[in-house]
Amino acid sequence: MDLLNTLVDKGLRREPPTRDEALAVLATSDDDLLDVVAAAGRVRRHWFGRRVKLNYLVNLKSGLCPEDCSYCSQRLGSTAGILKYTWLKPGEASEAAAAGLAGGAKRVCLVASGRGPTDRDVDRVSETIRTIKERNEGVEVCACLGLLSDGQAERLRAAGADAYNHNLNTSESTYGDITTTHTYADRVDTVQKAHAAGLSPCSGLIAGMGESDADLVDVVLALRELDPDSVPVNFLIPFEGTPLAKEWNLTPQHCLRILAMVRFVCPDVEVRVSGGREVHLRSLQPLALHLANSLFLGDYLTSEGQAGKADLEMIADAGFVVEGADEVTLPEHRAAGTGGCGGHEDAGGCGSAAAPQVNEARTDLVAVRRRGPGTDLAPNA
Repeated sequence: MDLLNTLVDKGLRREPPTRDEALAVLATSDDDLLDVVAAAGRVRRHWFGRRVKLNYLVNLKSGLCPEDCSYCSQRLGSTAGILKYTWLKPGEASEAAAAGLAGGAKRVCLVASGRGPTDRDVDRVSETIRTIKERNEGVEVCACLGLLSDGQAERLRAAGADAYNHNLNTSESTYGDITTTHTYADRVDTVQKAHAAGLSPCSGLIAGMGESDADLVDVVLALRELDPDSVPVNFLIPFEGTPLAKEWNLTPQHCLRILAMVRFVCPDVEVRVSGGREVHLRSLQPLALHLANSLFLGDYLTSEGQAGKADLEMIADAGFVVEGADEVTLPEHRAAGTGGCGGHEDAGGCGSAAAPQVNEARTDLVAVRRRGPGTDLAPNA
């Protein structure tokens, strides 16, 4: 396909596709799926080889969030039967992190529910970061605590945090449809605060919330403008007890097209296949490794993931290797801070592509986390 050849050439030059080209990737047919994966895979291998970076989530505080994000099982008014607990002590969080690190993770992501941290919360998380760093030489720590106030990113950086995650989730034009207690601009502001403080910015999206292909392209182009080092791509986990419980809009094939589009738009950025991969990609998960160079090991915040051992076997069976703690994830020009995602051409308006076939609801695959932090059971890593 001429489109794919063009996108590969652009990706190898770190040149972004136009909006029309990005939309065209999402509009390709299932018959062309392997061609799309192969093309985006060339770009992925050019910048990241066959390395897969493993990340491990530690949910520091679960449930009881005052925000109304429709996709979230921890939201205000959620009746999802998730674990609910207050802040883990630094030692408890460090023990949970150790399980993931022993399984091969090189980055620990510390997450807490809520609108954003108080200054006391920042002190608490800072102590946790220091504890993890003291016990695990060379580990990367990413914090994800919600909206940041002035000065908080700098304090987390001083405590040893390497990165900060705050996702845009969806396009600016549809953001108000999924959340009313804060704005899209609030999220952009937090990513910019983290970046300005010297934290590696991590920001991504959630697909499958009923958005159009145009919305998906718009949020990824907006992410490119923010110049993150890593872009997590989540696929909605439709928890019973949340407003989006009946949104089963994704097929495994469309999930792969979304990952390919993200890779073409941000060719030299860590693309992480994240929450919902087991639910929506299912047996096609190994193909995602040809597009994403990063994934979460084991469980997520409130849902169970594939067994950590199975993750490692999948990576090896697909011909990829786990990235070592002594290896630099990003290409040299990004790691050195001399370049990045840059700007993009905008080809102007474009009509939405035909909607993909609606996926069959697979509620049997949505498993609430019942092990790890907040329980007496060993974590999955």
